[in-house]
Amino acid sequence: MAEEFEFELVFALPEGEHDAFALSDAVFEAGFEDALVGTGQAGLVGVELEVEGDDAEVVILDAARALIKALPQGTVLREVRPDLVSLADVAEKLEVKRQALQQRKMPLPVSGGLYRIDEMAAAVMEASKPKKGQRRARMNIAAALKWFRAGIAARKVNAQLTMSEIDPATIERSPRSEREEPAFLHS
Repeated sequence: MAEEFEFELVFALPEGEHDAFALSDAVFEAGFEDALVGTGQAGLVGVELEVEGDDAEVVILDAARALIKALPQGTVLREVRPDLVSLADVAEKLEVKRQALQQRKMPLPVSGGLYRIDEMAAAVMEASKPKKGQRRARMNIAAALKWFRAGIAARKVNAQLTMSEIDPATIERSPRSEREEPAFLHS
């Protein structure tokens, strides 16, 4: 059964000037007419998508492949979001105030007030269950579900990018034998 996934792909662009309108046109021509395209940071382009499919990881990788082909040559996938999230991010998706989450049992942050999305999703699901003698939490779980679903796969894809299991320029899986340590480790 197909589900909807909400995620953002962040690409590093090759050196040089890039026209924001041309980048947006490339995203739309790749078949993502409803995408939000962010060009606010020089050298990067973010593409926020809502895509339907059966498996979040496959959906993310397929979208990244399609966009890599449409964006300027030399573009590479830098990261997939959501991966690490803030309480404010989660509260916004759940349509509650950040303080509402702070009053509940949440996982420990990983770094600088950021949380792993899979741990946060599990904590939110637990917090949404009514406790005996307490009223039910007023979180809009349905509004955040497609984001949580994609987040778990985003963490996996980011780990594969970090471990050079996925080539960031082609979005293809790298054979184990081709993976090399960075040259600076051998100098």
